[in-house]
Amino acid sequence: MMNCNQYSGAESRRDFLAKFSYGIGAMALGDLLSPRAEAAVLPGLPHFAPTAKRVIFLFQSGGPSHLDLLDYKPGLKEQFDKDLPDSVRQGQRITGMVSGQARLAIQPSRYQFSQCGASGRWMSELLPHTQKISDDICVIHSMNTEAINHDPAITFIQSGSQLPGRPSIGAWVDYGLGSQNENLPSFVVLNSVPSAGGGDQGLLARLWGSGFLPSKHQGVQLRGSGDPVLYLANPDGITPERRRTLLDGLGALNRLQFEQAGDPEIETRIAQYEMAFRMQTSVPDLMDFKSETDATYELYGKAARQPGTFARNCLLARRLAERGVRFIQLYHRGWDHHDRLTKRIPVLAGDIDQASAALVTDLKQRGMLDDTLVVWGGEFGRTVYAQGSANHDNYGRDHHGRAFSIWMAGGGIKDGHTFGTTDDFGFNVVENPVNIHDLQATILHCLGINHERLTYRFQGRQFRLTDVHGHVVKGILA
Repeated sequence: MMNCNQYSGAESRRDFLAKFSYGIGAMALGDLLSPRAEAAVLPGLPHFAPTAKRVIFLFQSGGPSHLDLLDYKPGLKEQFDKDLPDSVRQGQRITGMVSGQARLAIQPSRYQFSQCGASGRWMSELLPHTQKISDDICVIHSMNTEAINHDPAITFIQSGSQLPGRPSIGAWVDYGLGSQNENLPSFVVLNSVPSAGGGDQGLLARLWGSGFLPSKHQGVQLRGSGDPVLYLANPDGITPERRRTLLDGLGALNRLQFEQAGDPEIETRIAQYEMAFRMQTSVPDLMDFKSETDATYELYGKAARQPGTFARNCLLARRLAERGVRFIQLYHRGWDHHDRLTKRIPVLAGDIDQASAALVTDLKQRGMLDDTLVVWGGEFGRTVYAQGSANHDNYGRDHHGRAFSIWMAGGGIKDGHTFGTTDDFGFNVVENPVNIHDLQATILHCLGINHERLTYRFQGRQFRLTDVHGHVVKGILA
């Protein structure tokens, strides 16, 4: 074994790193670069044949109003400005933002709905492009959540717990199934800038974090402008060859430390250095949109040419899916419309409508929709009663977790299907309720994972994404 104490000075240290890289460092590097090591699929997974190879989650942060987009309630027109009946509210708690209002006055949607597709499903005029893919998606009207405020609600749908600290769903998928591309992360996050301004609810990195899982499973955020990944490029004067020599030596030292300490985070550190090195080539290729045709940009809309937009990120999600990225998480903010609903929601819907529909259409045209699961939705819905006066154009809608809508497509989900029903006020679920754990269990099921068997031991117990809850929603499976 070579003793580093025999060297002195900067030049000697470089000699040591360079020479040592031919020994243990080279062996460690070879192991890290092997496809078998990169895949790192847990033994026994998938548990059964998957219907989806990858997931694209189009998350609408802030809580889109299901009553103005997907859940048509024509009878509410006759209830305008009437008090929400106690028999409907059933004593359910409300947020502090409306608790001081004298009345909870019913506010029907001011937008027209029309039937679309072979199923005749009703959809809002705010979603003209989504109407065109009605026969390709499954709409769930009976989603419900225990959370009533944004942070716990978003944390819940992303990690299975309202309390911070649990691994995100993307991290669980990466932990269980590993990567399909050794040159890109298995779990990628894209944040979009809303046209309506604000983006009032912040998004914290822990939403795509790994929690108590090894940190190599956390999501990697790609930026919409500038360098896609910070600090990925070599500093001035550092060539790829010098970077490679440095990493070889650093890997050797980290491997020695791992043999002494046994800390799995050291292996994570080595793997992340190597992934960053490979991403120096793969990311520029990923972000080079020159090969995209005018027809593709026409499909996704003009905004797809602008970095950082939801449309651009949807197009980028397709490119990531083509390259084998396992879990792609898009965030679009700004849906927290407590006031000025009629001014904000058309802009927000305009941000996501064409792009979301284009992504489904694009995947279908390329033969990828069958094995790609697309999920669209937010952390909860909005109230049928107005926040503010129902007679004033400045009205909004408050948070509502008891019933809301999402849609799913591809990856083994029934197309053109509608699941679950709410009451005439869109306030309570009356048929086929689907809670957050059920949704998570179903996403894992499509990937070939039994949610009860994907576990990780931490603090003396076996944890899982769905905790001790959750059932696969078989009624939406193809």
